[in-house]
Amino acid sequence: MNRTLAITLVAAGALALSACGQKRTPATLPPAPGGEVSSTANDPNYDANGNYIGPGSQTDLRRSAGSDRVFFDLDSYGLDDTDRATLTRQAAWLAQYPNVNVTIEGHCDERGTREYNLALGERRANAAKNFLASLGVAPGRMSVVSYGKERPEALGSDEQSWAQNRRAVTMVIR
Repeated sequence: MNRTLAITLVAAGALALSACGQKRTPATLPPAPGGEVSSTANDPNYDANGNYIGPGSQTDLRRSAGSDRVFFDLDSYGLDDTDRATLTRQAAWLAQYPNVNVTIEGHCDERGTREYNLALGERRANAAKNFLASLGVAPGRMSVVSYGKERPEALGSDEQSWAQNRRAVTMVIR
C-alpha cells in the first residue's frame, strides 16, 4: 500500500505541475507608469489638473459674472451697490445654466467669537441667496453654509486681510 500511495502522490504532483504550464505574455501590454496621457489633456474645457473649466463651471461663473464673491463691511450682512451688481451678473449666469446648483458660503474675519462669526456668516450667505432669489433664481437650486472665521481667504491681522475674509462665495456644485 505504501507503493500505491507513493505512485498516487507522484502522479498527483505531476498533474498539478502540468496544469500550471507556461505563463503567456498578453497580446497587448498596459502602458508604462506615467506614460498615459489624460483624455482631457487637449480639451480646452479642462485645465492642466483635469478640472472642468468649461461652460457651467466655477471658472465660467467667475469669468462671466466678474466674480464669484461679494464682500461685506465689519459686523454687517448688508449688500451694497457693488455686491448687488455682482449678484445680478451671477443671476444672469445661473439663468443660462438651469441645471447648475450652487452653495453660497458665508465667511467672516478672525475677530469675534466662533459662534458669533458662524451666525454672521450664515446671515451673509442668506443675504446673497435672498437677493439671487429675488432675481428669479429658484431657492431650491441654492444652499447656504457658514464657515465663520474657519476658512480665511487672506492670512493676516490687518484691515486689508479682514476685508477679504468678510465675504459670501457662490460655489458651483457639480
